[in-house]
Amino acid sequence: MNRWIVLLSFVSSVAFPARDVDAKPARPNVVLILADDLGREALGCYGGESYKTPKLDGLARGGMRFEHGYVMPVCHPTRLTLLTGRYPSRFVDAKWGAFPKASEGETLAWSLKKAGYRTAVAGKWQLTLLGKDLEQPHRLGFDEYSVFGWHEGPRYYNPWIWQNGKKRNDVLDKYGPDVYCDFLLDFIDRGRSVEEGQESGKPFFTFFSMALAHDVTDDIGKPVPFAPGKDRYDDYREMVESLDRIVGRFVAGLEERGLRKSTLVIFVADNGSPSRFYSGVENGKLVKSKIESRWKGRLVPGGKGSLSDLGIRVPMIASWPGTISAGSVSEELVDVSDFLPTFVELGGAKAPAGVSLDGYSFREVLRGGKSTRSWIFAERKKSFCIRSRDWKLYGDGRLFDMKSDPDERGAIRAKNDTPESKLARTKLESAFKQLPIGSTRP
Repeated sequence: MNRWIVLLSFVSSVAFPARDVDAKPARPNVVLILADDLGREALGCYGGESYKTPKLDGLARGGMRFEHGYVMPVCHPTRLTLLTGRYPSRFVDAKWGAFPKASEGETLAWSLKKAGYRTAVAGKWQLTLLGKDLEQPHRLGFDEYSVFGWHEGPRYYNPWIWQNGKKRNDVLDKYGPDVYCDFLLDFIDRGRSVEEGQESGKPFFTFFSMALAHDVTDDIGKPVPFAPGKDRYDDYREMVESLDRIVGRFVAGLEERGLRKSTLVIFVADNGSPSRFYSGVENGKLVKSKIESRWKGRLVPGGKGSLSDLGIRVPMIASWPGTISAGSVSEELVDVSDFLPTFVELGGAKAPAGVSLDGYSFREVLRGGKSTRSWIFAERKKSFCIRSRDWKLYGDGRLFDMKSDPDERGAIRAKNDTPESKLARTKLESAFKQLPIGSTRP
């Protein structure tokens, strides 16, 4: 009798093996965390000295820190490029705060959704006046969403939040960034408990488009509420440190659910830090304060809106335990257009049909390999630049040697080229020819 029990136990263990929640799947879950208005100088792991960022510093120690991550100098063009894998000037109808109608079915979210991923976004949307078009996130490929109402209400205290087509009225006493975090963790949980605790079998893609560390809303005609017990708005230090806390809370939530080894987490920012920041209200009007941060022993201003490295070169951290080596640092170039092809490749998905992408996959970089990218591109309105690791060329012909002149103080004009700068200029000018540099820009 005992032999039969042993035999049955053996057969059962083969037919129904123990479930290892944190076993690495063929396709990872993907978490993309996009901070708002955060330059490299804000994080300790990049040499920042003004703010406490232990959670993000820990994420970098446990994964890969990128030295050359680049985005557009302001928020909307970065989001457009991230979701489409194409630069803003590819889109004639990409107006500020909107999304090109013809490309709604060609997003990163749609590619992963079609490959079987569950998809969700929370936080900042800014791709339409959502109250007038509550289906837009779904049309862009997101199964679920929870985002604040741009031009409608606050994003922090007493937040105005649209969730899956309805306004939430149960969060007026809550802090918006915590609500967005809660929503995404709940989304993950609901996908894992479809039938009495059994997972749906689908991986997930969550886009945490953070409100932090952007200053408060100034677009609703009246000042938004202060934090409880305060007579001013949270300052930039408080917002950066809240951002760090919430990223830590979200990653801890993945740990608690046994999902870290099966989940790629990438943290990046949408542009550099601001140079000025809403700090309070005087005579019924918002007032701003100057922002400077101590970085590597010196004070630097915020670069948001600028094509300088303070505006477009941002913190980027990737963590995937068991796949990405802890404590690694990459010098490879990554452009915001690269996220779509990278996630598509990792997720076994297909890129949008009939579309020429500007991005390149950096999947092999995550494993310690090299990138095929040799330059990045950034634009704002009619201004633009192209940058290799060592040189940067602007559309007006100014060239900078970024090794010896990282602050871009001494422009080199073509008439003053050395043999080295002339070679660099020729290479970057040839790259310009591949780009849609016209007069129609968002």
